[in-house]
Amino acid sequence: MTESVAHGRLVRRYVPGVDSVRGYHREWLSHDLTAGIVLSSLLVPQGMAYAELAGLPTITGLYTSVLCLLAYAAFGPSRVLVLGPDSSLGPMIAATILPLAGAHGDPKRAVALASMLALIVGAMTVLIGIAKLGFIADLLSKPTQIGYLTGLALTIVVGQLPKLFGFSVSGSGLLHEAKGFVSGLADGKAVPAAVVIGVASIALIMGLGRLAPKFPVLLLTVAASIAAVSIFGLEHHGVKVVGVLPKGLPPFGLPHVAGSDLPALLGGAAGIALVAVTDTISTSSAFASKRGVQVRSNQEMIGIGAANLAAGLFHGFAVSTSGSRSAVADRAGARTQLTGVVGAAMIAAMLVFVPGLLRNLAQPTLAAVVITASLSLADVAGMRRLWRLRRVEFSLSLIAFLGVALLGVLPGIAIAVALSILNVFRRAWWPYETVLGHVDGIPGYHDIRSYPQASQPDGIVVYRFDAPLIFANTRTFSGQVRDLARHEPKPQCIVLASASISDVDTTAADMLSGLMHELEERDITLVFAELKDPVRDKIERYEEATVMSHGHFYPTVDAAVAAYASDHG
Repeated sequence: MTESVAHGRLVRRYVPGVDSVRGYHREWLSHDLTAGIVLSSLLVPQGMAYAELAGLPTITGLYTSVLCLLAYAAFGPSRVLVLGPDSSLGPMIAATILPLAGAHGDPKRAVALASMLALIVGAMTVLIGIAKLGFIADLLSKPTQIGYLTGLALTIVVGQLPKLFGFSVSGSGLLHEAKGFVSGLADGKAVPAAVVIGVASIALIMGLGRLAPKFPVLLLTVAASIAAVSIFGLEHHGVKVVGVLPKGLPPFGLPHVAGSDLPALLGGAAGIALVAVTDTISTSSAFASKRGVQVRSNQEMIGIGAANLAAGLFHGFAVSTSGSRSAVADRAGARTQLTGVVGAAMIAAMLVFVPGLLRNLAQPTLAAVVITASLSLADVAGMRRLWRLRRVEFSLSLIAFLGVALLGVLPGIAIAVALSILNVFRRAWWPYETVLGHVDGIPGYHDIRSYPQASQPDGIVVYRFDAPLIFANTRTFSGQVRDLARHEPKPQCIVLASASISDVDTTAADMLSGLMHELEERDITLVFAELKDPVRDKIERYEEATVMSHGHFYPTVDAAVAAYASDHG
């Protein structure tokens, strides 16, 4: 019995959908059904558009949506998040698989590569969740995330412009595609009918989206595009259409790829997994805060991993959480993941019973869907805010933007991650440090940069170092203390305000021991105030009380100053 109970708890822990079914309320059903139908009107055009953005046949976007929604409903902890093809992942998938598939590669090979890529992403994210490594999402800081997403938005828009205007260009990358688009316009390749329907689709999506945000604007845009093509025979005027989709659902199984392709797929999968994890954590946090629930970060990783595994086994490609689709489901009244299940069922029913429903959907309309979605990725206002508030973080954001725009999506992501990590080390290497003084009328000691009128006790310098003392910043710390010791008049005591020092490693402990001996030879005493007991214990253990025998430790800065004043009159 005990083993059965433990097994049940394990299932409920890793398969939250079980509890969702057990605790389902009948009054939620109408809300979930309505939200699912509304959601499907968004899933179909976006899935098809993002499939082409990833360099794949449009049908793969629908295959992807079906299984990933069902898998997340079982393994995902959130009741409202919606997963599926995503505009931020499309260029990354294309950048990974297209060089392997070749410029004129077989679409079946491209699909197989994309499906294997999704399986690798799924395996990575599941392992992240099981190993409780959700903190990996923090590798992309907010400034670098703003920069690479803005660069990604620009890359997507420029890449979709030729399709919007009814022609195609060779080459890849922002500069090549921009040059190809301008050359195409100059050579008269633009199709007037395609331009009209593409621009009209953008105007309808953006205009109606602002006026009536709850209205299923994509459904209306798709319907208007199909009607325009059918009524005016735009296919005969050079407008490319989706055509009849393959009937039915694909077989379920492992994709076949060559072993030589796996190293490149692994590299791309790492970048895609990182972006998917970051998107999921940020989106789930926003909706969890709104609903007053706690984010289960590691289970979210398992949920998104299961969704990618399911998509990869169903001729699909890598997926992520979508903030826009989740918001639509939330506004439509979604109560549980049954909303996603209904959306998946609607797509499957269309593929099985009416695969020709979208035959006359214009390709420029799909380009309009991608362009309008990519605009939401750009955060120019966020970059302006960084410029006003913190120029260093603006520089990081700008470098990440240029990395994606000029070097490509995957190198840009690598640059963004490297910048985020370097920024963390930069703050540890060169943390904020200052001298403290006494301010009349305010208890304690305070930063003399904020209070220039602050006075310092005679013969004493109170110094604060705002970081753990580790191997990377020992040179910075010891250099600052030596500079303070050389000031005139020469201090007789340096009080280290240590509340911000949360750790001391062995390298730093050795440095402190040597620094204390050096200062004592110059008749200067280094004392510690407010040093945390665990940190003091580490120093004592590292140095076998060497530092303790030469240093003095006080609970507060006031106590250290008072002790010095008492000893020296």
